[in-house]
Amino acid sequence: MLRLGGYINIIIAFAHIIGLFWAEKMFEITGIGEEMVKLSQIHFSLPYLLTIFVAIVFFIFGLYGLSADGKIKKLPNLKYGIFIISGVYIIRGAGELLFGIPQQKAVSSLETIYSIVALGIGLLFLFGGLKKWKFKNIRV
Repeated sequence: MLRLGGYINIIIAFAHIIGLFWAEKMFEITGIGEEMVKLSQIHFSLPYLLTIFVAIVFFIFGLYGLSADGKIKKLPNLKYGIFIISGVYIIRGAGELLFGIPQQKAVSSLETIYSIVALGIGLLFLFGGLKKWKFKNIRV
C-alpha cells in the first residue's frame, strides 16, 4: 500500500512538471485558472514557482511512501511522516466531500474526483502505516 501511494505521488509530481509546458491549459483543466491569473498579476513567475513547489511536495510524499516500504533509504521521522501525509490527504479528500455539499457549494465533478483520489491515497498511507507498524487490534 505504501509503495503504491509512493509511486502515485511521484507520478503526480512529474505530471505537475510536465504540465508546465502547457501551463495555461493545465491550470484551466484543473480548475485553478482564475487563481493562477491573479498570481501572475503579482509576478509572472508565481504560478510556475507554486506548481514546482507543489510538485516537490508530492515527490517528497512519494519518497516517504517508498521509504516506508523499504524501497529506498530510511527517511527521518518516517512513522510520523507517513501518518501526517495520510492526514493531509484524508482531510483534503473528506473536506471537499463533507463540507462542500452542506454549504451548498457547487462542487464540480472534477473536484469530486480529486477528493476521492486524495481520500484513496490517504487511506493507502494510513492502512499501509498501520500494517507496517502493526498496531494492535487493527486488521488491514
